[in-house]
Amino acid sequence: MMKIYNTLTQKKEEFQTITPGVVTMYVCGVTVYDSSHIGHAMSGIVFDVVRRYLEFKGYQVRHVVNFTDVDDKIIKRSVETGEDWQNITQRYIDQFLAAMDALNVKRATIYPRATQEIEGIIELIQKLIDKGFAYAVDGDVNFRVLKRPDYPQLKHQNLASLEAGVRVEIDPRKEHPMDFALWKAAKPGEPSWASQWGAGRPGWHIECSEMVREHLGDQIDIHGGGSDLIFPHHDNEIAQSESASGLRPFARYWLHNGMLQLKNKQGVVEKMSKSLGNYVAIDDLLKRGDPDVFRMLVLGSLYRKDLTYNQDIYEAEKRGLENLKSVFAATENWGEPDDTNGEEMVSNALLEIAARTRRDFVTAMDDDFNTPVARATLFDLKREIYKARDSHASPHSLHTARQTLAELGNVLGLRLKQLQPEQQSSQAKPLIELLLQTRQELRAAKQWALADNIRKGLAELGLTLEDKPDGTTTWTIKG
Repeated sequence: MMKIYNTLTQKKEEFQTITPGVVTMYVCGVTVYDSSHIGHAMSGIVFDVVRRYLEFKGYQVRHVVNFTDVDDKIIKRSVETGEDWQNITQRYIDQFLAAMDALNVKRATIYPRATQEIEGIIELIQKLIDKGFAYAVDGDVNFRVLKRPDYPQLKHQNLASLEAGVRVEIDPRKEHPMDFALWKAAKPGEPSWASQWGAGRPGWHIECSEMVREHLGDQIDIHGGGSDLIFPHHDNEIAQSESASGLRPFARYWLHNGMLQLKNKQGVVEKMSKSLGNYVAIDDLLKRGDPDVFRMLVLGSLYRKDLTYNQDIYEAEKRGLENLKSVFAATENWGEPDDTNGEEMVSNALLEIAARTRRDFVTAMDDDFNTPVARATLFDLKREIYKARDSHASPHSLHTARQTLAELGNVLGLRLKQLQPEQQSSQAKPLIELLLQTRQELRAAKQWALADNIRKGLAELGLTLEDKPDGTTTWTIKG
């Protein structure tokens, strides 16, 4: 029986889906105004593992991850740089997807964008107005929190105590200080869309309610995101969605990953932020080597706990990953998979250990995706494989155990087997394409030297580039 910790009820609950055999899962994505950081990578990996395990259990998973592509931060970046806001969002969407590919995060079923959902958002807001849950004033539309006696549900505080502890800018046009924006009237120079309340753009929270409704339905199985989104974002989503549909719960299970913290040279753990100078971009992480090292680090902690990162921790996880991968090194000799010659008792014992490992792995993951315990079963199996080989187990039993190790590792998103050259090129494709896009942008800006450095660097890695007359570039691997 699989159990999941539900932030809404603050306890582990038996997992049952709305539609048997199908999981609908929505995870809040990134606001695309800047490069994504390793906190985003952590969240991406967490919900990738959730999805992978559900699929391993036989579920069909419909997985939606949104992009917030219109927002105060995006507009500010556009004003500061003079670059069109749509160019900014597209560039960082492309970078994010390439980074997730490199981290072996499976692509979501769909990645909706706020700007692609405007018509539905306007209809949803009007529905809330018609039901008395929202009101228009001076081109803005706000949600009435007092119409929801249970607001907020995830924060587990009553509205009075919450209001006392949260700084809210006083707006005399609001009926209650905690009322939140569904629609914002347009300001000069900002992107806007026409509506019955005047030109404007959607508030942050309403976009997710509409994307869930449009792509998954009025009720879903799992809603996920970082713990920093619990309030107000996710609480506001619940209020909007349940008020509009009249159905509850909006999501059966609320899963929240912990936050990523950095440990400095003095051993002090601090929140990662640009202002502290300890911001680590995903691209910088990928330059350090095998992307699965960071996944190992994430797997070593329960997903809903905060995660601590520094270079020493990274190096320790790197050694652990190399330890697991050694079983699949090309230099190791394991014999032919069909060869059953060997010590019978040792061979049978290894096959039983492999079967028991699978059972223990499932037991751990069934307990709220307990990856630290699940990961430990892989290390245990790896040790038993080497012990069995030293005791002359049959090549067949060794290959069976190694296959179990690779399969369970894959459920966690770990690429334990050595990749063939064609697989390596396929896996590197997103990063190569990103470099080519950067090279194109440098050429367009007449930064010829920098563009040529990218060509030379790729050539040193064995890639040949061919610039086409239409402005596109193709690449091939030498040899």
